[in-house]
Amino acid sequence: MSTKQEDGTLGGMREQVYKDPRPAEHFTRFHERARTRKPDWVYGVVRLLTTVYAIVAFRSRGIGAERVPADGPLILAPNHFSFMDHFFVGMFLRRQVQFMAKSQLFKRPMQWVYTHGGVFPVRRGADDQEVFVTAGSILSRGGCVVMYCEGGRSRTGELAERPRPGIGRLALQTGATVVPVGIYGSQRVRNWKRLRFPRVTVHYGEPITFAGGESADRDRHQEVADRIFAEIKQLYAAVNDPDERLRKQSGRGALMSLLRPGRRRT
Repeated sequence: MSTKQEDGTLGGMREQVYKDPRPAEHFTRFHERARTRKPDWVYGVVRLLTTVYAIVAFRSRGIGAERVPADGPLILAPNHFSFMDHFFVGMFLRRQVQFMAKSQLFKRPMQWVYTHGGVFPVRRGADDQEVFVTAGSILSRGGCVVMYCEGGRSRTGELAERPRPGIGRLALQTGATVVPVGIYGSQRVRNWKRLRFPRVTVHYGEPITFAGGESADRDRHQEVADRIFAEIKQLYAAVNDPDERLRKQSGRGALMSLLRPGRRRT
């Protein structure tokens, strides 16, 4: 049975809710925590559990994780198919990653896990400037932020036609290094309900930096976003290339990064 419905969405996915009726002030405390405090022990526990799950259930592997800078301000830019993408993108890295998630997820009891794990909210469908302030604060202290070029999960199982300009704006305003990431196979993660477990591959690209600064306009933001997304498309396509000869890091490598984490990373 196909995982796609007639309307083109992935079977089993809930209908998207793009607007959160709660006022912006409701999320102030979540932003303040992410700006002033790093993820605590909750991050380590969640990472351990989700890494073991991803390796056992989805035979997850990483390619090119050594390309990711070990420290300094960093934006990881993956494509987005599944709620598991947050965990897939960070499981092969020794440094902590923080990501923005739709504000609708910030409800009890899970909002406690999100905030202590370094997650911060974005109000989709609103002109949410706070998300850029929070991401900028994390990057200014040398942290790592995950931001999806497409702005949200794909509902079709295919990459979007074009990215949103937001990631270009963040890259230009902060000067942070950007690492494009292609995640292949996560659009079928929901097939576990049918006892089908796809293999998921995370392909990290070469670091990129952009010159621009605060004066860059929306056209420049979109230009940079397009460049990043073009790299993501290449990484995504390479995973399915039968002639691929890239050096692969197995799931065991992800486990070893947990067991031997080395010095503490931001």
